[in-house]
Amino acid sequence: MTTDEVLANVGPRLRRIRKEREVTLAALSEATGISVSTLSRLESGLRKPSLELLLPIARAHQVPLDELVGAPSTGDPRVRAKPIRRNGLVMYPLTRQTGGLQAYKIIEPNRVNEPDPRSHEGYEWLYVLSGRLRLVLGEHDVVLGPGEAAEFDTRVPHWFGSTGEGPVEILSLFGPQGERMHVRARPAVRK
Repeated sequence: MTTDEVLANVGPRLRRIRKEREVTLAALSEATGISVSTLSRLESGLRKPSLELLLPIARAHQVPLDELVGAPSTGDPRVRAKPIRRNGLVMYPLTRQTGGLQAYKIIEPNRVNEPDPRSHEGYEWLYVLSGRLRLVLGEHDVVLGPGEAAEFDTRVPHWFGSTGEGPVEILSLFGPQGERMHVRARPAVRK
């Protein structure tokens, strides 16, 4: 639909909404501060709609501006990622583009695996949603719980998985070398 077609449909839509609410032009004029003649010309298509006119009308009718102009719906906002299954791991890609920063939701089943650290180009950020995650990073061997995060250069040999105490669910952000996540919160102090 062209812009001219969208604008041509605004007037009839304004009239329909006003009549559905059983509001007179005079009452709408009083509520919006827009003259009766201007409102009438808007509804008949003799006056082009503008934000200056449509915003007070939308407020008076208590409808979104999109409804007044007939904006197309934005579609279903849900992410419908197809799971990737590898060696018992289930990964849901949360980004659609290739290259650059990639996001995944990863579910590691309840199992105990012998760590097999690997290294590759990139930078990774892990956030534990539920369960307990064992992270082997270089000489470090740590366990992260829900709400804890780790970030590291993937050129350092690393491995992560379940502690064997139950499944673990994490968010993983992975980017090319040099792209770092910036977390402003301080990590929890271990005692």
